[in-house]
Amino acid sequence: MNHFTSLLVRNLLNNAHNLPEFESVLSEVFRQQLEEAVNDVLSYELEQFLGYERYKHTDKEDSRNGFRPERKIDTKYGAITVRMPRDRLGLFVSALIPPYMRRTEGTENTVVDLFNLGLTNSEIAEAIDRMYGTKVSRSTVSNITNRIISSIESFKSRQLASEYAVIYIDATMMALRRDTVQKEAVHIALGIRTDGTKEIIDYSIAPNESKSNWKEMIESIRERGVTRVALFCTDGLSGMEEVISSVYPMARIQRCLLHVQRNIASKCRVSDRAEITEDFKAVYTAASREAAVGGLESFYTKWNRKYPKIVDALKSNSNMLTFYDFPKEIRSSIYTTNMIESYNKQLKRHFKAKEQFPTELSEEKYLVSQFERYNEKFLSRVHKGFGKVTSFWFNDSHEDSTYSI
Repeated sequence: MNHFTSLLVRNLLNNAHNLPEFESVLSEVFRQQLEEAVNDVLSYELEQFLGYERYKHTDKEDSRNGFRPERKIDTKYGAITVRMPRDRLGLFVSALIPPYMRRTEGTENTVVDLFNLGLTNSEIAEAIDRMYGTKVSRSTVSNITNRIISSIESFKSRQLASEYAVIYIDATMMALRRDTVQKEAVHIALGIRTDGTKEIIDYSIAPNESKSNWKEMIESIRERGVTRVALFCTDGLSGMEEVISSVYPMARIQRCLLHVQRNIASKCRVSDRAEITEDFKAVYTAASREAAVGGLESFYTKWNRKYPKIVDALKSNSNMLTFYDFPKEIRSSIYTTNMIESYNKQLKRHFKAKEQFPTELSEEKYLVSQFERYNEKFLSRVHKGFGKVTSFWFNDSHEDSTYSI
């Protein structure tokens, strides 16, 4: 039985009835063994660098020259003391412990993971203190999360798929400080590829949601390699149809029907709200386009006298029933922007811990970390129904914008 195993067995016997105490002692055993192992490796590294073993005489110009001042390195088991050996010419650099290293990759990964969960810098610093027994300042936490900056640049410039079955676009409001704190619009595009997998495609931050911001993003999507999009799902922002058609003239457009339904409910009396929304719901839950058109005509006839403005607004919207031109397996996913709205709510749930972002960069760091987690999670997951229609998209038989099936 070696020394390490003996330590484990002895501490297990001494703390058999106190698991928390044993776990604490076990962590200390690992810390001690790690400290010993690291210093042994450093000594071996210098030995290999110089080309001769310790205490042996040599005629080489370079030789051992004691140790540098002791350094503390934070690890998952606690701080270890490192005695870095040095050579007389000052040429030796350890591959194991690079210069200025003060914490292990594990600590940095933990900081980033906690940041991704929505914790503030001060909360992360406190958590690291509890987990690793070492003090980390808020500025240090910020410096560690700054490595996400390169991810921001990569995310916004990465090459996209050439074709997307559906792109959902929606904006959500988050508090951002620019001298004063105000809620600003985070424009987000979520795409489903023709194989049914999905990803956050792009985002932008602006004081307000506007069609000019959306146009800039959609043009950027095209510049990054997206040549064709079968369908855009969007809310009721004025002018979006023109923006989309100016960049992707062959793309179909579906107006979010839940947005339409909410708009109807907001413009009628409370006493009529339940009935009128049920009548409209019967339109988009109809089994076929023909039945939906019939239901819409019935809706007009029933409510035109009482709410003519509601009926006129619906008649002017030509993109309410587009989803019926697509396979029935996916219709429940494309008549609304609910997919991206649900994701935006999830973003805001994590965001509540932060309350506000002190800078636009800090907001981008947070957003991209969340987007990358989402994209990694759904990299190989096919969205419900889309796996059955992979051969449907951009088929020559329905590429002329009707998509009849």
